[in-house]
Amino acid sequence: MQWDGYGQLKPEGPKDWYARRDAAFARQCPFSPAAANEDTIAAERFPSASHRDDKVGSFEAAYVGAVAEGEWRLNGSSGGMVSWVAAELLRTGRVDAVAHVKSADPHRDDRLFRYEISRSVEAVGAGAKSRYYPIEMSEVVRQIREKPGRYAVVGIPCFIKAIHLLRRQDPLIAKRVTHTLGLFCGHMKSAGLVDSFAWQMGSQGSQVRALDYRVKDTSRPANWYRTQLELRDGGSVAQDWWHLADGDWGAGFFQNSACNFCDDVVAETSDIAFGDAWVEPHSSDGRGTNVAVVRSRDLHSMIEDAIAEGRLALTPVDAQYIVDTQAAGFRHRREGLAYRLSWMKPRPVQPRKRVRPGGAGLPLRRRLVYRLRAGISRWSHRLLRVARTLDAPVLYTRWAKASLRLYQAITWSRGRLGSFFDRIMPPSGR
Repeated sequence: MQWDGYGQLKPEGPKDWYARRDAAFARQCPFSPAAANEDTIAAERFPSASHRDDKVGSFEAAYVGAVAEGEWRLNGSSGGMVSWVAAELLRTGRVDAVAHVKSADPHRDDRLFRYEISRSVEAVGAGAKSRYYPIEMSEVVRQIREKPGRYAVVGIPCFIKAIHLLRRQDPLIAKRVTHTLGLFCGHMKSAGLVDSFAWQMGSQGSQVRALDYRVKDTSRPANWYRTQLELRDGGSVAQDWWHLADGDWGAGFFQNSACNFCDDVVAETSDIAFGDAWVEPHSSDGRGTNVAVVRSRDLHSMIEDAIAEGRLALTPVDAQYIVDTQAAGFRHRREGLAYRLSWMKPRPVQPRKRVRPGGAGLPLRRRLVYRLRAGISRWSHRLLRVARTLDAPVLYTRWAKASLRLYQAITWSRGRLGSFFDRIMPPSGR
């Protein structure tokens, strides 16, 4: 995987791989029409699951809550569950190592984050927190092939799906990757987000050596995101997302184009998946709260034992509760995806998804929201590149602010433009 001009990682090699019909690549890429879909993979992995939901997938149990022991909750972006489960897999001997994303060495790396392999509980803890940054796993896959052992892999839905597609073709990876931990996902950001945030905080992306996308402050609601940049000169700058021109996640700034064609919000092929509990009262709890969907029976037993021991403070919930916590994501990945498939025609490969193309009956407001998100996603990459070339950050930030105002006016009915849209098309929800 190599950087492209927009700060995204793309497969290296001949650009005409699709013309050559590289069958092995096509079966491994999670967005390829030749690859098995999430339903097929989940049916193979969880054939006798206790529950099945069209959005949440196959699972044994679902929970809301947080880690009760140690400082896992304090050190994580939300309830600390991801790192705790990874560490517990090591502690109980279920795995020998965990592949997950950690901060890269700023002195020898052209990336801020990368996949690494941790073999101790302490090393796993160093990888806590959310990373909204392009990453790829070729190096850790190579290491898994070279060193025997049982491995757990942590990743967003398309990465976990890719691992299972690789396991279907590679017996060695199938034997060694024994557990997968999924992360609920809104979309992947490009490295351009770092450049933009740095500009708006009075610095340059090249001066950023590390960053925390979600600084935890227990005195503030969990959904009040604040980013802190650590600079190479030893200084640091921070700002709340809502004060940034592109700080509204739902608007889609710097979204990877592949995310327009994803229909998996909750990592349906993983043994266990985690997200933020974006419903009250949890959204306002600055300590952070997780929702977790457990699909593996062995991990279900592990979680239940920890609850009984008081190490986890979790409450069982149903599939609808999980859907409610990710309502905007499911709208975008199901209703929005169906509409995008009806007019976005990617070339040279047309994805095959689990929703049928179409937008019949979709209110005009929703159509405009999806069209505008796609436009912002596409043009944020291009405008940032032009602004970087001309060394004119204001060119991008002025466009971003204007685009965000229009997006919020349509979505949230703010200001005079919102009143106008309310008259011609009643709101249908975000």
